[in-house]
Amino acid sequence: MALSGETAEDAYQQARDQYAGLGVDTEAALEQLAGIPISIHCWQGDDVGGFENDLGLEGSGVQATGNYPGKARTPDQLRMDFEAAHRLIPGTHRINLHAIYAETDGAVVERDELRPEHFARWIDWAKEHDLGIDFNPTFFSHPKAADGFTLASADDGIRRFWIDHGKACRQIASHMGKELGTPCINNYWIPDGYKDLPADRKSPRQLLKASLDDIFSKEYDPAHVLDSVESKLFGIGTEAYVVGSYEFYLGYALTTDTLLCVDTGHFHPTEQIPDKISALFTYLDQAMFHVSRGVRWDSDHVVLLSDEVRELALEWVRGGYLDRIHIGLDFFDASINRVAAWVIGTRNMLKALLYALLEPGEMLRRLEREGNFTARLAYLEELKTLAFGAVWDEYCRRQDVPPGWQWLETVNTYEEKVLAVRDS
Repeated sequence: MALSGETAEDAYQQARDQYAGLGVDTEAALEQLAGIPISIHCWQGDDVGGFENDLGLEGSGVQATGNYPGKARTPDQLRMDFEAAHRLIPGTHRINLHAIYAETDGAVVERDELRPEHFARWIDWAKEHDLGIDFNPTFFSHPKAADGFTLASADDGIRRFWIDHGKACRQIASHMGKELGTPCINNYWIPDGYKDLPADRKSPRQLLKASLDDIFSKEYDPAHVLDSVESKLFGIGTEAYVVGSYEFYLGYALTTDTLLCVDTGHFHPTEQIPDKISALFTYLDQAMFHVSRGVRWDSDHVVLLSDEVRELALEWVRGGYLDRIHIGLDFFDASINRVAAWVIGTRNMLKALLYALLEPGEMLRRLEREGNFTARLAYLEELKTLAFGAVWDEYCRRQDVPPGWQWLETVNTYEEKVLAVRDS
């Protein structure tokens, strides 16, 4: 239970002194954390449905499960829900949109014909709430993706449609970044692949490279838009072969001006994503991370304050990579309150970052250099039970959001007065 008043202040002072004994300045950690934006994905609020039609998701390897009441069904409802969540998350963050969240006022606008004006309300709203926007072309849930192939399709017409969609999204993202004064990360993920073993792995990858080269052929100001490419190990309908594999996109990012997007749910369950970070940044200038939680497969569960997430944040901080990374979230759980899911997942990502910022890195590195692995292990384990929670609660109070689980009362009230009414 979160403390309040003098008791809370005393708890923080004790924690500050405890960390100071290890050479850690909690005030500096809190200040640094306040400057780290998280790109919060809009699609948690409506189960990746978007507003293109009333059908929502249609195959292509993406699936949300659950039917918790109160799903957002209009752009205004989605924005209202996001605001409710953002008020309970310390710091100032970003919203991540997919192309299917365009507002066309009832007109049928094909994805290759989307333009910046279809996102004008999102941009105006972001300005009002001091939010940056990130963006994603939507290569799924569409008749032209019915066979599971888009940018790697052997059909010239299908491939051209998706290339043009990718180009349209770069124009939109660049406009967003220019209007908001912060670079828009424009991220490319495609569902292309085979359910069973292919006879030809080479040709689709050659087509994908040619399609990407075409999409990225026009130069945009990097102050407005940064393009990234996102890999995947496998998915629904692509269990045997994914065209856009990790190795493919790593090679593409290394040889072009695109960023690599590392989605933590898109690897084998036994792979250690934190172990990849220092290797990647030996060669990459920047990278995008989508933090998710896979359970046996890429099932995009709400982010926990797990060992994996803490290790991820620790590697970002230990390597001095915070100014070279862009952090986003990617989960969609329709089995629980959707606003609460946003709050839980984002606060856990911030908690992991704070935990990492409070690590006595210089002391631990010194012990390692001296070969004192006993002390290194002892300190790493004892750090787990320091008064980290008191520092987190202090951060929440300074950011004027409820500490502890007090935020849940606000969400429960919002559900009663807003979400429940939508289904009545």
